[in-house]
Amino acid sequence: MTFLAADPYGTGAPPAGRFLHHLNPLAKVAAVVPAWVALLFTRDVVTPLVLLLLGMLLLLVGARLRPGGLAALLVGVPVVVLVMAISFGFWTDPSRVADRTVLFSIGAFDYTAGALAVGFATALRLTALVVLALVGGLTTTGPDLARALVAQLRIPYRIGYTAVAAYRFVPRFGAELTLIRQAQRVRGVAPGRGPVAAFRRAFAAVVPLLASSIRHADRMALAMESRAFGAHPTRTERTPSRWRVRDTVFTLAGWAVTAAVFVLVAR
Repeated sequence: MTFLAADPYGTGAPPAGRFLHHLNPLAKVAAVVPAWVALLFTRDVVTPLVLLLLGMLLLLVGARLRPGGLAALLVGVPVVVLVMAISFGFWTDPSRVADRTVLFSIGAFDYTAGALAVGFATALRLTALVVLALVGGLTTTGPDLARALVAQLRIPYRIGYTAVAAYRFVPRFGAELTLIRQAQRVRGVAPGRGPVAAFRRAFAAVVPLLASSIRHADRMALAMESRAFGAHPTRTERTPSRWRVRDTVFTLAGWAVTAAVFVLVAR
């Protein structure tokens, strides 16, 4: 497997039929910002539940999900909400809730229905924030986001493309670490089993990985300098990021749906 193939931030053709991959990255952020802000101030259960379901539906319809991601969305999210709700219920003061119906007791501690309701409200709110963030996170690559920040928000390209270069270090380090461990295994470095041997193997790969990262950073700096990176205030882009009508429609639709949810719940 080459380093290019191991790069998850590379730009590829967006999947057909999944509209979220064809939108501007900033549109996917702007559409959910009102919902993010509003969720920080909600205390009921219905509002975050509705926004959570809408976010999950949007991902199912508009994003390309692998089987693992689909299972995490359909099975993992409900399980996480349930576990978090019960956990937050233990942290809730039973004397400050309205419904003091005791569900079960552990010693002198009474777990009440009101505490469970507060736990569900908090768990749903946090989960809804994460799922709404995944609308853009699962359908946007690092280079696309950097291009959008530079083109639409006028972020200096020195910052945007430097961030992309930093992102690309992560998959390269993973592939490099695999090669180092394979080479050490062939040479019999830190053999054995158990936690001590595992620690020795992990520590033995630190110095080679650090040396490799320094060499890679030096080569990248020379390559960027040879291409006159940072010498001019602007820079051309092979695939420029554009804001289209569909991006405006998606953003306004996200705002309208958020407002409608809060208006209907308030009634």
